[in-house]
Amino acid sequence: MSLVPLQADLLGPDYRVETFSLPPDDEGPVVATLVTLDPKEPNGRAVLHVHGFADYFFHTEYAQWWADRGYVFYAIDLRKYGRSLREHQTANYVADLREYFGEIDLAWWRITQRDGHRDVVVSGHSTGGLTVSLWAHERQPAELQAMVLNSPWFDMQGSAWLRSPATRVALERIGSSRPMQEIPRKISGVYGRTLHRDHGGEWDYDLDWKPLESRPVYVGWLRAVRRGHAQLHAGLDVACPTLVLSSARSAFGDDLGDDAFTHDIVLDVEQIRRWASSVGRHVTSIAVDGAMHDVVLSRPSARARAYAALEVWHDAWVVPRPDASGSDQQGDEGHDADDGDHGA
Repeated sequence: MSLVPLQADLLGPDYRVETFSLPPDDEGPVVATLVTLDPKEPNGRAVLHVHGFADYFFHTEYAQWWADRGYVFYAIDLRKYGRSLREHQTANYVADLREYFGEIDLAWWRITQRDGHRDVVVSGHSTGGLTVSLWAHERQPAELQAMVLNSPWFDMQGSAWLRSPATRVALERIGSSRPMQEIPRKISGVYGRTLHRDHGGEWDYDLDWKPLESRPVYVGWLRAVRRGHAQLHAGLDVACPTLVLSSARSAFGDDLGDDAFTHDIVLDVEQIRRWASSVGRHVTSIAVDGAMHDVVLSRPSARARAYAALEVWHDAWVVPRPDASGSDQQGDEGHDADDGDHGA
């Protein structure tokens, strides 16, 4: 493992950044990047956040929410994304979601061994939510205190035939022989325009790293995602309390109207909630009225509802509470899963 020393990040002087060198792949050298925000009054705990597809970390409000509660906030730009993307690479491509376990493991080592945190919350958005669920199931790290999944990609959106066994077989065959074949799709750019401040949204971010029209999707990458879906659907065993946040409703279309700002226009929220309880033993699923696909980038009123729900869940299940002997203990991780939908 090779680390570039910490430097100030592009998000400002409060954020520090370091780069991990990873084993090269068939395209050449590979790196991942870890961004850190320190709290003013640390509580000894930490958060590790993993972004979604065609994305990277720029969510300063979300990071500050955790820092205000004493957490050291870490966010990783995975290989071939954002700060970690290099000119010789196919942006955002892997053939197996487990490839990401390498950089998550290195980030975990830095957080728990080098920096000494023993209680860590993992956070993931969209494809990142699927990836961290698979990682937590396989690794079962002792320091994992809780997970927060923001609109995790738990199944294919769209027509039922896209989720059929025949489609999965075809994807496996093509993915084996032509993994770099691009899948034709029409991207309107509406979702990007709902987010970026220059196009009708609220947020400022690098459009080279997070393009309005997303990124090309390749057969090999989609096969990796569908294999991840299949593993999730078979049932994972993540013991820690897990919160799944999503919009209350989905809407699909090319219109930059009010629905685009108040619905998930990327994923089917019914599929998210259907599979939420497959993550593990203790899952709370909350549908946030008016939220967008990235719940913490929603309009202010929906964001406020999302953060209020996160606060209640956090205080109930994440903050250690004294037991009868006066020592700290967490909530009962063997509690029955709560897979119902709760409006927030």
